[in-house]
Amino acid sequence: MRTVIENAHVVTVAGPEYESGHIVVEDGRIVAVGPGPFEAEAEAEERIDGTGCLATPGLVNTHHHLYQWASQGLAKDATLFEWLVTLYRPWSKMDAEIVHGAASAGLGWLAKSGCTTTTDHHYIFPKGRGDLFAAEVEAARELHIRFHPCRGSMDLGRSRGGLPPDEVVEDLDTILAETDAAIDRHHDASFDSMLRVAVAPCSPFSVTRDLLVRSAELARAKGVRLHTHLSETLDEEEYCLSRFGLTPVQYMETLGWLGPDVWYAHAVHLHDPDIRRMADTGTGMAHCPSSNARLGAGIARITDVLAAGVPVGLGVDGAASAEMVPLAGEIRQAVYMQRARSGPTALTARQALEMATLGGARCLGRADEIGTLEPGKLADIALWRVDGFFAAVDDPIVALAYGGTPPLARLLVGGRTVVADDVLVTVPQDVVARRGADAHRRLMTLAKDVL
Repeated sequence: MRTVIENAHVVTVAGPEYESGHIVVEDGRIVAVGPGPFEAEAEAEERIDGTGCLATPGLVNTHHHLYQWASQGLAKDATLFEWLVTLYRPWSKMDAEIVHGAASAGLGWLAKSGCTTTTDHHYIFPKGRGDLFAAEVEAARELHIRFHPCRGSMDLGRSRGGLPPDEVVEDLDTILAETDAAIDRHHDASFDSMLRVAVAPCSPFSVTRDLLVRSAELARAKGVRLHTHLSETLDEEEYCLSRFGLTPVQYMETLGWLGPDVWYAHAVHLHDPDIRRMADTGTGMAHCPSSNARLGAGIARITDVLAAGVPVGLGVDGAASAEMVPLAGEIRQAVYMQRARSGPTALTARQALEMATLGGARCLGRADEIGTLEPGKLADIALWRVDGFFAAVDDPIVALAYGGTPPLARLLVGGRTVVADDVLVTVPQDVVARRGADAHRRLMTLAKDVL
């Protein structure tokens, strides 16, 4: 099937912009991008008039916790450690039904903000509550979102010096076995894969050294990527310095956790040597400006990190620390937070859009497949309406980056329409919203004795 988008302002990210250009899609891939209308002998089965629209690659979300849709609005004025201590208790009560409903709503919300590919970092697996990992995989399949779920884990409970209570951690052998099984069951390494699995121990203060080492060995034996939270707060840095005598990045380097197959979430508090080592090894990071602000964690040094050559993507983080945050909104937050820190030239709209697309693809090891609008790439395309009120801004990328998120005229994932006229269409939008609300109510009921 051939689909043609015409008359849009096309931003390829990798190369030129076309003020009025076209994109041609066949069998889920981009086959042509260029200026002016598309002229060919063969007719298109679908022609999309992009007049008044900005066409960009689909956005890539490099860090999330979908289950947290069910626990929004709690610990509203807490630091990260305070917030976690509060929320571990209700999270210990979640089941597969809650995870599926929360993931459906979270993924639907991401799609409505231009996201075509997302990760998820799920690291709490209460015993006897069903297959939580499979529940979110099914939600992504239903909505037709390209999905990179990370099988997370925690094995360092409070009784052994960690932060989480013992009832939410697993033992090392169980974690490794379940992670291995999840990769075998779900991971698809093919070029146009809709589902790839990563290995993701939670954080230095909730996992043991053995788990980090064994997880890296497992991931590399299986050919999958590694992900974890790192350098999110000063509390975490103090924990690592007091316990290991090293900064978080230095500690992870001793365990084999630097390399082009690794990306960290947050990385707010990096020292110059940390940045150099990440750049030298190709280690990526997921920048989550809204969550970092909500929890008072700080402002990441994105200007310095980009200048050093570190791969950087954007992430919304979990909905419980960034309530109702759209991924497109993180483009604006990234620009404004860097400028608040380092002045008005610290980050441009186009740099932030590149982080949200190609930067995220690099973090996930998919820069040859997604993240730009080029022939041969997968047809993951966002078509934003920048007419109407937005037409008062001459530069459509500034209109996307600086203000409220423009409505989506169309969102394509592998050439298939997921959002049309700002409405989710793969699963009815009201159904997805209801699933999220039901998941919240169910969790609050199950957790009423611990809240």
